[in-house]
Amino acid sequence: MFSFQQIQYLFILVAIPFFIVLFFYILNWKKKTVKKIGDERLVKQLIKSYSPKKFAIKFILIITAFALSVLALANLRSANGSQKINRNGIDVMLALDVSKSMLAQDVQPARLDRAKQVLYKLIDKLGNDRVGIVIFAGRAYLQMPLTGDHGAAKMYLATANTDAVPTQGTVIGDALKMCYSSFNTKEKKYKSVVLISDGEDHDEEAVKIAKQMAKEGVVINTVGIGSAEGATIIDAITNEVKKDKDGNEVISKLNETTLKQVAENSNGVYQLFNSTDETVAVLNKQLNSMDQRTVTEDSLVNYKTYFQWFLLAALFLLIAEQFISEKKSLVISATKKMITSFACLLPLFSVAQTQKATIKKGNQAYKKNEFEEAARQYKKVLDKNKDNQAALFNYGNAKYKTTKIDDAIGAYDKFISLSTDKIAKSQAYYNKGVVYQNAKNLKDCITSYKNALRLNPADEDARQNLQKALQQHKQQQKKEQENKKKNKPKEDENKKDKEKPKDDQEKNNQPKPQPSKINKQEAEEKLKVLTEKEKNLQDKLKKASVASPVKPEKDW
Repeated sequence: MFSFQQIQYLFILVAIPFFIVLFFYILNWKKKTVKKIGDERLVKQLIKSYSPKKFAIKFILIITAFALSVLALANLRSANGSQKINRNGIDVMLALDVSKSMLAQDVQPARLDRAKQVLYKLIDKLGNDRVGIVIFAGRAYLQMPLTGDHGAAKMYLATANTDAVPTQGTVIGDALKMCYSSFNTKEKKYKSVVLISDGEDHDEEAVKIAKQMAKEGVVINTVGIGSAEGATIIDAITNEVKKDKDGNEVISKLNETTLKQVAENSNGVYQLFNSTDETVAVLNKQLNSMDQRTVTEDSLVNYKTYFQWFLLAALFLLIAEQFISEKKSLVISATKKMITSFACLLPLFSVAQTQKATIKKGNQAYKKNEFEEAARQYKKVLDKNKDNQAALFNYGNAKYKTTKIDDAIGAYDKFISLSTDKIAKSQAYYNKGVVYQNAKNLKDCITSYKNALRLNPADEDARQNLQKALQQHKQQQKKEQENKKKNKPKEDENKKDKEKPKDDQEKNNQPKPQPSKINKQEAEEKLKVLTEKEKNLQDKLKKASVASPVKPEKDW
């Protein structure tokens, strides 16, 4: 499917009708000038070498060349689909425990931070292997399907945190099931899982699932992170030590038993985390020992562009126009005209090539995690061409990495307003959602993910992230309601205090009661009856006020 990358440049074609009007105006001016000079027949005799047809042909060639140059600027392109590439490697699913127990600091700075560091370094050593990511706690989620894009895998890994899965716990069995469903079930080998967890909950199903996966050729390697002595968990919200229902401090301990059994029953290895390099070395050695197969797969190719053909056609027409003379007997120097034509079109080539080279420098800096430098390179391009969509999109990514949220959002918004490609706009909306989600702006985050899905309903990543954002927003609203309930009694007391003077004033304004007409004995009897009724009512209320205790669930 063909499309223009810089569709805004097509508006320059509006100038063509003005050129045509100008052409006819010149023709009319020439006729009037001939009449003003003198005898019309004599003037025609003097200019008989002039060819009106050639003048018209020259004009048509110039106008056509102009139109072709504009089309070149708009950059006609087509999606090049995919191309077949061969690679040698295996498929590796990375399963990362993101339960709150991974915030324990018996491994500094925290278990989760060290686990992510191990996976970062392992990804760098995987070469041609495809990588996928599953995160889990009380439930398991597919964070990224199998792909050869290791840079994307690191970006997804960076966003993994304890808030990504709302249900707490450590369901290793569910994580293994999710990993297995991501593999090609037709193959009986070339598949491996690397699972990192503290294994705190005793998941009996995990060992059974590991045995079943081993029969399907899946090798499971596990890494235990933590210590047998355990450590307390610091709540990220309150910054206090987490406590159980009885008010005792929660101690999270490493459970090696389940992790060892899973590895042993699936022909894998278990590694206790001591240092990042040592753990990565053991895992890499195990993965390299597996059989690798040559796979032919589809690799996405961005676009095939056609601007150069339009420029060549425009150049040819301009050169041809130079060889056509308005006079029948005039001979023009071909060399001089060709040099002039090339000189006119040379800036178009140089500007386009310079911008591409600068964007390439920015991409190289981005891959090296030099995000400030990458943003600076993209900004250079935007300073010269503020509507360069590739520079805008990449600039937004770089600014997000440097925590410049407003700049990132601004770049994505500008890209969305310029782009006509639905998939590209959907990716920009998705990136906005990620930025807003990390900034805890859940309302705008949800809107961005919804916009991404409207443009690309098949985007499963946007769908899953939208579900997470909706859950987080629901929890946020629940906390706000609880805070309002806590503050309500204070407001009621203040309201009562303010109303007291009014009550006293009304009491003073009321008429004084008339003297009672009953005697003292009757009054005492009535008072005794009322006292007895009040006592019975209090007994009933005490019986009704007994409430059953609520047992809180485990949330780490």
